[in-house]
Amino acid sequence: MTRSARPTVVVTEGSDPKPLEWLSERANVISMRADAPEFAATLATAEGLLVRTYTKVNDPFLAGAPRLRVVGRGGVGLENIDVAACRKRGIEVVYTPDANTLAVGDFVFGNLLRLIRQWAYFSTDVLEPKEFKRLRDTLRGQQLNEMSIGILGMGRVGRRVGHIAANGFGMRVLYNDLIDVHGKLDFPAESVTKDVLYSTPDVLSLHVDMRPGNELLVGRVQIATMKTGSILINTSRGEVLDIEAVADGIKSGHLAGCAIDVFDPEPPKPGFPLLGSDNVLLTPHLAARTHTALENMSWVVRDVLAVLNGETPRYPAPRSRD
Repeated sequence: MTRSARPTVVVTEGSDPKPLEWLSERANVISMRADAPEFAATLATAEGLLVRTYTKVNDPFLAGAPRLRVVGRGGVGLENIDVAACRKRGIEVVYTPDANTLAVGDFVFGNLLRLIRQWAYFSTDVLEPKEFKRLRDTLRGQQLNEMSIGILGMGRVGRRVGHIAANGFGMRVLYNDLIDVHGKLDFPAESVTKDVLYSTPDVLSLHVDMRPGNELLVGRVQIATMKTGSILINTSRGEVLDIEAVADGIKSGHLAGCAIDVFDPEPPKPGFPLLGSDNVLLTPHLAARTHTALENMSWVVRDVLAVLNGETPRYPAPRSRD
């Protein structure tokens, strides 16, 4: 098959302007939603594909992409891409595993600090002297150096959270991961069993992907095991957490608070069980949404073009996913 000098790359969920401009100088770029009426005809011409979170690249999808040679995922997870199905067709998959590590780490501690301190902000009017003094005399919070954090999943983001916790705040760090990551740590941390991870720390932060078997990984049994008065933070995947069990833990007082940034389904449906609680922070999948992180994710275009040029990409999908 003769290929054009400028390969065609289809972008389904947008991109930051600078990386997209860079790619457009080197390829024929078509931006089009996957649910557009003319998408099937466009996909049939694509040699490269650029997606983010909601485009499902599976066997039926790939059947309509006979010229496709590379799929680029602007992000960390690959759950929406059937990597094995791609490779069976000779299609490379590339992604940006370190693009949002710093942003998500910041986000975790932004939420945690909000949950352990009573901030009593005022902005419209100054407080009356009596109320000012009452708040100052009665509100108390916790210090992070007196707390421990458990990290489920010690990948790039999990390690960043552990680094901040130990080196920045002096927290005790416990973690559990499927592989031995001790050699990758630049901070003191204890590898523990899942039972110890759930029952011991003051804070549990989830940083796992959605590989098979991780559905409801943290469910009613695990939440019941958590220390009374502990805090749960999920910035990983909504599917890994039993949200009804979390809601019951919040309502009963077993959990002191939680911060949830990811949902299943997304967005959550009306009547979501965690609505209406002061000690619950709900955000619309914002942990990675900084200017820098979004641009970093969009630079997956470099690896997309590398594959189209017959070069070795920097970040191919891990072979273990096959």
